[in-house]
Amino acid sequence: MRFRGNTQFASAVGVVLGLLCAVEAAKVNKHKPWIETTYHGIVTENDDKVLLDPPLIALDKDAPLRYAESFEVTLTEEGEICGFRIHGQNVPFEAVVLDKSTGEGVIRAKDKLDCELQKEHTFTIQAYDCGEGPDGANMKKSHKATVHIQVNDINEYSPVFKEKSYKATVIEGKKYDSILKVEAVDADCSFQFSQICNYEIVTPDVPFTVDKDGFIKNTEKLSYGKERMYKLTVTAYDCGKNRASEDVLVKISVKPTCKPSWQGFNKRIEYEPGTGSLALFPSMHLETCDEPITSIRADIDLETNHIGKGCDRDTYSEKSLHKLCGASSGTVELLPAPSSSANWTVGLPTDNGHDSDQVFEFNGTQAIKVPDGLVSTNLKEPFTISVWMRHGPGAHEKETILCNSDKTEMNRHHYSLYVHNCRLILLRRQDPSEAENYKPAEFHWKLDQACDKEWHHYVLNVELPTVSLFVDGTTFEPFLVTEDYPLHTSKIETQLTIGACWQDNSGHDNDTESVPEPTSGGNARMAQFFRGNLAGLMIRSGKLENKKVIDCLYTCKEGLDVQLPAEVASAVKVEFNPNQSSLTVEGDDIDAFDKVMQHISYLNSRQFPTPGIRHLRISTTVKCFNEESCVTVPDAEGYVMVLQPEEPKISLSGIDHFARSAAEFESQEGVTLFPELRIVSTITREVEADTESEAAEGADDDPTVQETVVSEEIMHNLDTCEVSVVGDELDGEHEGLEVDMSQLQQHGLEMSSSNLGLVITGVNTMANYEQVLHLIRYKNWHTEALFDRKFKLVCSELNGRYISNDFKVEVNVIHTASPVDHANNAMVQPNFINPVHHASVDLSGHNLVNAHQASVVPSAATVVIVVCVSFLVFMIILGVFRIRAAHQSTMRDQESGKENEMDWDDSALTITVNPMETYEDQHSSGEEEEEEEESEDGEEEDDITSAESESSEDEEGAEPEDQQGASRQQQLEWDDSTLTY
Repeated sequence: MRFRGNTQFASAVGVVLGLLCAVEAAKVNKHKPWIETTYHGIVTENDDKVLLDPPLIALDKDAPLRYAESFEVTLTEEGEICGFRIHGQNVPFEAVVLDKSTGEGVIRAKDKLDCELQKEHTFTIQAYDCGEGPDGANMKKSHKATVHIQVNDINEYSPVFKEKSYKATVIEGKKYDSILKVEAVDADCSFQFSQICNYEIVTPDVPFTVDKDGFIKNTEKLSYGKERMYKLTVTAYDCGKNRASEDVLVKISVKPTCKPSWQGFNKRIEYEPGTGSLALFPSMHLETCDEPITSIRADIDLETNHIGKGCDRDTYSEKSLHKLCGASSGTVELLPAPSSSANWTVGLPTDNGHDSDQVFEFNGTQAIKVPDGLVSTNLKEPFTISVWMRHGPGAHEKETILCNSDKTEMNRHHYSLYVHNCRLILLRRQDPSEAENYKPAEFHWKLDQACDKEWHHYVLNVELPTVSLFVDGTTFEPFLVTEDYPLHTSKIETQLTIGACWQDNSGHDNDTESVPEPTSGGNARMAQFFRGNLAGLMIRSGKLENKKVIDCLYTCKEGLDVQLPAEVASAVKVEFNPNQSSLTVEGDDIDAFDKVMQHISYLNSRQFPTPGIRHLRISTTVKCFNEESCVTVPDAEGYVMVLQPEEPKISLSGIDHFARSAAEFESQEGVTLFPELRIVSTITREVEADTESEAAEGADDDPTVQETVVSEEIMHNLDTCEVSVVGDELDGEHEGLEVDMSQLQQHGLEMSSSNLGLVITGVNTMANYEQVLHLIRYKNWHTEALFDRKFKLVCSELNGRYISNDFKVEVNVIHTASPVDHANNAMVQPNFINPVHHASVDLSGHNLVNAHQASVVPSAATVVIVVCVSFLVFMIILGVFRIRAAHQSTMRDQESGKENEMDWDDSALTITVNPMETYEDQHSSGEEEEEEEESEDGEEEDDITSAESESSEDEEGAEPEDQQGASRQQQLEWDDSTLTY
C-alpha cells in the first residue's frame, strides 16, 4: 500500500514538472500567425459591414492551450493576435481584431461605399501577434492573404431617357414592325437595377404600342386625312420597378402616300389689277418619289374662253380698236353697241355685260338689216371683212354671217360670208363687164376653228381674183375656188343683212336654200339663219396687209409669262402659243425644271381688267429609265381670281345755266354750250391707317379707326361723249349743233349727228375730249319763239362700262326791245354766266326793257333772305294798314290808305326785274310820284327785289293787262330809268 502511494505521488510530481517545463518553453515566440490565403467578401453600398468567406481568424502555434487555463498558471502574451494590417493604396476598408486570444477579426468599410463608383475592391491583409514580453518584442507576422470584396447595389437611381424627345415619320396606309426605338438608361451598377425591364405608353387611345425593348409600332393603318401627327408620352421601368424620373415625348408624323405630283402651290391665286406680273407657283416643286427621271414635259394652260371673246381684251368699239392698232380710216362697223345713232342692233340678244366685250347671239331665228347707205352699194375692191365668231358644229344648211342680196325679184347674192359644214365660204360675184368670162367667185376654207365652239378672229382681204384669210393671225389658203359668170346689169337695189340672207319670196331663188318662214313679220324674207355668236363685224375699204395690225386686233391683254433664270436658261426649253394662254416646259433636270416653274407668272395689262376666275391646269408627262415602272404625274388644277378693279367715277362739271342774247344765237359763231367744262375721274380706295405716324402726330386721333377712305384722281381714256337735246328734238331748218371738225381730225375722233344731238367717238384722253367739247356750239336762226334750250352731256369709257354723270346745261334766250325806249340803253352790260354751284332761275318769258343788258339771276341765299325780309315788311305794312283802316270813315279813304301803304318805293333799286310776268307800260306819272314819296319815307327797303314788287303789284291790281299785245308779253325788258351810273 505504501508502494502504491509512492507511485502515485511520483506521477503527480512528474506531471507538474512537465507542465512547468512546457510553460517555460512557451515563453519563447517561435511561430508566425497563420491566416487563409484568400478571402471573398460582400458589402452593401451605404453599409460598412463586410461578410467574408471564410471568416477572418488568425492562428498561432505559440498560443497557450486552453485546458491549461484550468490550472492556476499565468499565461503569456506570445500566442495572442494583436491585429491585422491591410496593404494597398486608398483601400476604403479596415481590419479589426475582435478576440486576441482566438485571432478572430472583421473587415469593415471606413466610409459609405458607392457601387456606381467602384463595384469591386481587392487588397492584401496580414495578421501579426503580440510578440514577447510587455513591449511586444520579437513580434511575428503572418503571410499576406488576398481579399476580394464585392460592393452590392441598391436601387437608388431611376431610368432616364437618352433623348429629350423622339421624332419619326410614317407613310399612311402602312403597318410597321417598328417605327422607332426609345431607350432609357439606369445609373445603378448592378445588372438587376441597371436594366430597363419595361416601357409603357402613357397617352391613352392611340394606335401605337411599345415593347420591353423600346420599339414603337402602329397597331392599325394610319390615315393622313384623319391625323397628320400623333404625340405620345412614353415612360420606362427598371427591374427594380422604379419609374423613369421624367417621361419622354414622341412625335410621329403621318405622311400621305407618296404619289408623284406637284407640291407646294395654292389652288387659289388672287390677282389685284394694276400690280403687273404675279408669280403663280413661287414655291412649287415636283415630287417624283425618288423615281429616276430622264425627262419632264409640262403643259400649263390658262383657260380664258369664258372671258369676252376668248380672253381679256380692251372693250372699245371695233372701229376704235382698228384705229388704236394702226389701221387706216374708212372702217364701217356693222355690229355696233346699241345707241341712239346706231339702233339697228337693239333687238339682238347680247351678253348684257360691260366688264368684257359685248357680243351678239344669233339663235337661228334672228337677223338684222343694215341701214341703207351705211355701206356703199358698189363695194369696190380691194376691201376687208373682219369679224369675231364663235360657232359649233351645226346643221348641213348654210349659215350666213353677212349677205348682200337683191331686195326684190331675182334674189341674187352679190357678196356673202357664210359657214357650211365647218367650212368658211366667201361669195363675191363681180359686176357686169364687157367680157363675160368665168371668174373666181366662191372661196372655200376648211377650218376646225369654224366648228370648235371657241372664239376666233377672221380677217379676209378681198382683191379678186385672190382672197387672203387670216385666222387668229395665221394665214390659210383656200382649198377650193369655184368660178362663175359676172352678174347681169340690173337696177335692182340691194339689201345688206347680218345673221341671215334677204330674199324676195315672189322671185326665183337660185342662190339660196329655202327654209320655213319665221312667224315674226320682220324676218319673213330671211333665209340661211346663223347659229352662234358674232362681234366686231367690220367692212373697210382697202386691204389690211400689215401683220402687226392683224396681230394687234386679236392679241389678248392677259396671259402667261416667264422670266428664265440665267443658270437654267440652257437646261430647259419653253414655248408659248400665239395668245400666250398656254406654254410648254421641257427639260431633264428636276431642279432646273422646278426653278422655271417657279418663275411662271400671270400678267394682265389692262387698266380695268375683267374680274373673275381663270382656271389653270398643269399636265405633266415624265420618262424614266425603267419605262415599265415609270411614275405618272396627275394633272394639277387651280385658278387665278382677278379681283374687281377700283371703278373710276367720271365727273362732268362746269357752267350749267346761263343766258345769252338772241343775236348771239343767230350769229355765225353761235353759243358755246360747254365753255368751262371739266372732266375728272376719281377712284375711292380704303387705306390702312399708319398707327405709328398717327401716334407721332398726336393722341387726339381715334385709335379704333383702322382704315381711311381716300379719293384719288386718275387718268384714263374716253371713247364716247354724247350731247343730246332735252325736250323737243332739233329742227334742222333753223337750229343745230356744230363742232370744230379740224379739232376732231387732229385728235382722231369722229362725229355723228342727228335731230337728237351728236355723238363723238374715238379713244382719246380726257384732256383732248375737254378741248373738243369746249368748241361745241348751238345755233338758232329763228329765236322769236325760243326762250330756253336744255342739253345733256354724257361721256363713257370702254364702250359703256364706265359712264359719267348726266351734265345738263340750260341756255336762256334774252329777247331785246326797241332801242328808242330808253336813252341810256347804250350802256351794255356783260353777259351773265351761272356756275354749277349757284342756283339757276328760269328767264323764259321775261320782258326786259334794256336791249343789251343781261338778266342778273340772284343766288339761292339772296333769294331766301329777300323773301324773308319781304314777308316781314309785308306783315308790318298789313298791320299798319289795319290800324289806319279802323280810323278811316269812308271806303275811299280806306282804299287810298291801302294804296298808299301797299305802294313800293323802288327808286333806289339798282335793277328792277319781274321774273313772273311782264311789266305794264301804262304806268301813270302820278303813281311814279307817289312811289318816289314812299321811298323817301323808307330807305331801309332798298334791297327789295322784283319778287317782292310782284306781290305788291298783284294786290294793287291798278292797271289791266288786256291792253298789252301778245308780242309785247313775250319780250324781256330792262327798266333802267332809276339806274345810277
